[in-house]
Amino acid sequence: MRRSWAGGVNCGGHRNGGTMTAPPEGVKRCIRMAVADAGISPRDVDAINGHLTATFADPVEVKNWAEALERTSENFPSTPPSPWSGTAWGAGAIECVAVSLQLYRGFLHPSINCGRPSRHRAIRAQDPQKALELPGLRIIAKAGFGFGDVNSCIIFKKWA
Repeated sequence: MRRSWAGGVNCGGHRNGGTMTAPPEGVKRCIRMAVADAGISPRDVDAINGHLTATFADPVEVKNWAEALERTSENFPSTPPSPWSGTAWGAGAIECVAVSLQLYRGFLHPSINCGRPSRHRAIRAQDPQKALELPGLRIIAKAGFGFGDVNSCIIFKKWA
């Protein structure tokens, strides 16, 4: 069966080296579960739509993403913090629609929450206030990491 998505869900990683609000092991396991479910290599991910909220926690999340996707800051598939992350409960649904449109049209959205890239992010030398055209965009990993270490990650793939 051909699917355009795959995913992983977990919780409770705060018991094994994480915390209630920044659970690195649970987050990394969740990302790896989604990649495995998609039947792809971590290096196949072109971009992420992370939980990134332009807060002090972003460097920890970026580090978790980079480790889970076997990347470094030089080849990290990033996207700016989501302009919809502040919508709380509705952010996941809104971001799924945004990811679908980005894949369909071959671009990454700009960020209204990020004035300039921090030293912890590799935003592909883009101006985060403008969209980045990527006609070859094929796979985006979208995540939702929540308080209490409740994690989800969905892999969206563009159909050929």
